[in-house]
Amino acid sequence: MNAISQAIGPPASAGAVARTAPEPEFSVVRTGTSAEEQFRQFAVDSAAALHRIAYLLCGDDHRAHDLTQVALERAYRHWSRVKDGNPFAYARRVLATARIDGWRRTRREVLQAPETVAVRQEAALGSAAFAAPDDGAGRVAERERLVRALRQLGPSQRRVVVLRHLLDRSEADVAEELGVSVGTVKSQGARGLARLRTLLSEGQDA
Repeated sequence: MNAISQAIGPPASAGAVARTAPEPEFSVVRTGTSAEEQFRQFAVDSAAALHRIAYLLCGDDHRAHDLTQVALERAYRHWSRVKDGNPFAYARRVLATARIDGWRRTRREVLQAPETVAVRQEAALGSAAFAAPDDGAGRVAERERLVRALRQLGPSQRRVVVLRHLLDRSEADVAEELGVSVGTVKSQGARGLARLRTLLSEGQDA
């Protein structure tokens, strides 16, 4: 299990997470190596992207670090089954379901919105929701408004909004990963976005 600790490293700073590149795809690891070596390479290659997703779902670096370790540990335990498919999709699904379980236990969270999703946020929610001076203070204020609005969404709507609109997954992918129908993804996503637009336009606090 040292591969997991080495791949994740210490919890990242918020700035480091914000600079993470858009989510890559991981599938079958190189053949011709042992299962242990394959998992080690997967952990190294995917840890940063998994941490970014965990951060979007929980908004806290330390909790995202823990969730990433949980996802990689689960992938390690089931490696013989998942390695020939898409182990990254499996780990991402673990993050989403683990995050919802955690949300049910406590709703007291400090959430932050990574700058890497700003463009997708604007595309999904509409530019009017982000009308603010084009400077550093304005962007920070926009993210704070979004965070307060996200905190008012239910867990099911929030995970669909994050996966579908902030991570740009297809409706079919989100449905498969969350174990729900495409219709549920559409309805939860539409309601979540509508609620966010309303909250942002009204300037309500969480």
